[in-house]
Amino acid sequence: SSQVRPFLPQWLAQPKLVQKLNKNNLVPITEVPGIHPRLLKKLQTNGIESFFPVQAEVIPAILQSASSGFLMGPGGFRPRDFCISAPTGSGKTLSFVIPIVQVLLDRVVCQVRALVVLPTKELAHQVSKVFNVYTDGTGLKVVSITGQKPFAKEQEMLVQKKVTGYCSLADIIVATPGRLTDHINETPGFSLTQLRFLIVDEADRMIDDMHQDCLNQIVKAAFQAADDSDSNLPFQRTKPGPLTAASSRFPQVPLQKLLFSATLTQDPEKLQQLSLFQPRLFTSLCSENKSLGDEAETEPSTDKKFTLPEGLSQFYVPCDLNSKPLLLLHFMLKMKFTRVLCFTNSREASHRLFLLVQAFGGVTVAEFSSRLTSKERQRTMKQFEQGKIQLLISTDATARGIDVKGVNYIINYDTPQFIRAYIHRVGRTARAGKAGVAFSFVLRIQERKFLQMLDDAGIQDIMKHPVKGNSLKPFLQQYEEALHKLERTVK
Repeated sequence: SSQVRPFLPQWLAQPKLVQKLNKNNLVPITEVPGIHPRLLKKLQTNGIESFFPVQAEVIPAILQSASSGFLMGPGGFRPRDFCISAPTGSGKTLSFVIPIVQVLLDRVVCQVRALVVLPTKELAHQVSKVFNVYTDGTGLKVVSITGQKPFAKEQEMLVQKKVTGYCSLADIIVATPGRLTDHINETPGFSLTQLRFLIVDEADRMIDDMHQDCLNQIVKAAFQAADDSDSNLPFQRTKPGPLTAASSRFPQVPLQKLLFSATLTQDPEKLQQLSLFQPRLFTSLCSENKSLGDEAETEPSTDKKFTLPEGLSQFYVPCDLNSKPLLLLHFMLKMKFTRVLCFTNSREASHRLFLLVQAFGGVTVAEFSSRLTSKERQRTMKQFEQGKIQLLISTDATARGIDVKGVNYIINYDTPQFIRAYIHRVGRTARAGKAGVAFSFVLRIQERKFLQMLDDAGIQDIMKHPVKGNSLKPFLQQYEEALHKLERTVK
């Protein structure tokens, strides 16, 4: 290829390859070394008997990096940072929840030791739910700050003022960027100087979405020189640098960064901004054509940048603009699709399509967008998972990273403009080893560009699924009536 390949640092160029998720390579939880019996029991109580490949690799690696005790990395060195690039639905959340809870099990004082930053409230809600399950009965406190409660209420959950000064009420914090930044800047006594783990989930999006500043603020707060009120704390840390007599005076809590993402950016400059320390990259890219023997470990195919779930079938439907709504009705009413997650490219388009399908009738439909309060979104989610809603219409922003149970079909009503959006959308189905189908409605003028985009990403197994105009005719009259009805309501 004539493209200039960026020079990749060695850790990016030679990742630790994790096998792709399929039914045969699940690892029984009892075979993963080093997990505390208490947590094993918790996992079993929650019906988890085996780990996905990513979990089986990452959990022991994080535990290993904290094996010399809390204050030291292995052998007295600072623990390395981790980047984990794995398809959505491969169990990223448990891969950090288990080791973090385990490392903190014997905590002596309550300080913020782990901070998980996520781009949306829904994701934060999901992650804190998982943390609560595994910290239950341990005495570890998980606090979620996402702006769902008033600011003052969150402050009360985070710190308590005592005669001796402030004390933290949280060991583990799960947060969205905006709210977190506010607390760093405005909550007296809120301190990250004892932070041991910083987890950034959906890392590429966090870097892209201008949350970069938030990440910088966290790191700054983590390395802040303790003000006088804190100077009785034995542990203070300096930014990593050469050891000097002054810096070795105190044992320091190392700060370890763990980055997770389904599409971890291949752009070294972006990752550079996160100033990672001797990072290790785990990625579940496997060369397709080999038996998964040792040789597959050593030779990743460089062209395949993204991993899609194993059980996913992909189709595209060439169409023109006017037939898109009819196509959707055809799939819902004639093909009787159920549990469909349908994507549009904007909030307005989502809303219009929702009103239209509703006016047409015969399909239980809901929209899932930032117009709704998070309470309404959770309710919609629940009804969809229970099968009470057949069609859920959403934008990328709302559905990013959300674990929707039991999506049978993804329909890209609007073709995604970027490969990442495509990966994330279709990754909402076929999760955790199940099967799923994705259909993309592609305008004829976009067809070449769309196929080229997939091809560049090494995705070749998408099939054309033409729908004849005749199949759409039966819906035409009722569709036009629905349109008139809509115009009247809009007016």
